[in-house]
Amino acid sequence: MAEFARRSAETLASIREQGLLKEERELQGGQQPVIRVRGREVLNFCANNYLGLAGHLAIVRAARRGLERWGYGMASVRFICGTQEPHRELERKIAAFLSMDDAVLHSSCFDANAGVFEALLGESDAVISDKLNHASIIDGIRLCKAQRFVYEHLDMADLAKKLREAKSAQNILIATDGVFSMDADIAPLKEIRELADEHNAVLLIDDSHATGFFGPEGRGTPALHRVKAELLTSTLGKALGGASGGFIAAERDVAALLRQKSRPYLFSNSLAPPIVAASLKALELVEKGAKLRKRLMDNTRRFRKGMEQLGFTLKGGEHPIAPVMLGEELQARQMAEELLKEGIYVVAFSYPVVPRGQARIRVQLSAAHTTAQVEQCLSAFGKAGKKFHII
Repeated sequence: MAEFARRSAETLASIREQGLLKEERELQGGQQPVIRVRGREVLNFCANNYLGLAGHLAIVRAARRGLERWGYGMASVRFICGTQEPHRELERKIAAFLSMDDAVLHSSCFDANAGVFEALLGESDAVISDKLNHASIIDGIRLCKAQRFVYEHLDMADLAKKLREAKSAQNILIATDGVFSMDADIAPLKEIRELADEHNAVLLIDDSHATGFFGPEGRGTPALHRVKAELLTSTLGKALGGASGGFIAAERDVAALLRQKSRPYLFSNSLAPPIVAASLKALELVEKGAKLRKRLMDNTRRFRKGMEQLGFTLKGGEHPIAPVMLGEELQARQMAEELLKEGIYVVAFSYPVVPRGQARIRVQLSAAHTTAQVEQCLSAFGKAGKKFHII
């Protein structure tokens, strides 16, 4: 045990020396645009709180009512005694919102992706995945016995090549993020759908960074591109209240099969009743959230335009994720620390979350940010960028 601990300490020291250590800063309060960190108030520009619903009073009240009416937790999995009326109500409403037949709740979208591939694919099948898909898709694919193919990021010619290579498979499934969270780029779903139809393949989209706020009426990237996916996974932990939970939306029989075979669904406790109740309220607010979505996109355009005028390089385009590219791991970390001193809470992303040499600060805009707060963030970036000779 002593040797094991020594090796762990050496590995940690190496991670720290390379500037790759991921430190957790404690928030002294709830998730809001203004938070307390290290005893002072700062502006929060790195949460997935796209619509600002994480601290919304109506959602807090709904969670409280759910707690009082349905209890704290289920202490069981769904098929034993872990399903209540609100669980099924939330699944029906999610499915209706996304124009799907049914939805299956999970404790997270990570669990949803971890359970879908093994449940639906066997040795005679094939799965084809974008190279930059989320870790949960990658890990979910590793758990299944299907043939595995990876196509270059957003490269439709390479996807077509991989589809031809997989043509002998009984079933072919293409898996892609709708929005890629590190680069803020959007999958070309129309082209992917056309290739899927040409090769009789099934399409799975993880739309975690789109559901509720992106695309027409916040219905995500399939609605944006006017395509239909056979499988749609997403989260309740971002725009839809920001707590936890995820789901798989699918055709009725596919959803029914997932309830029988998805291991995270079968062997994990049901989503807690207060979260289910709050998520129902969050979905109601999303359906009436045109003003919130407009404010979010206004903030996004203001920030991106301001950063480009300052001379920074950003990835992506119209999405509220705004990756500020810095390159060097240590410089990205130092920049984040300097911004915190300036009252802006952001996080540096480095290897292995992103490729080496592509470190960045991922700014995330929210509908809860005011114009003045966006301008304050731009001012702080300008000051820090000049200090480190980035601009």
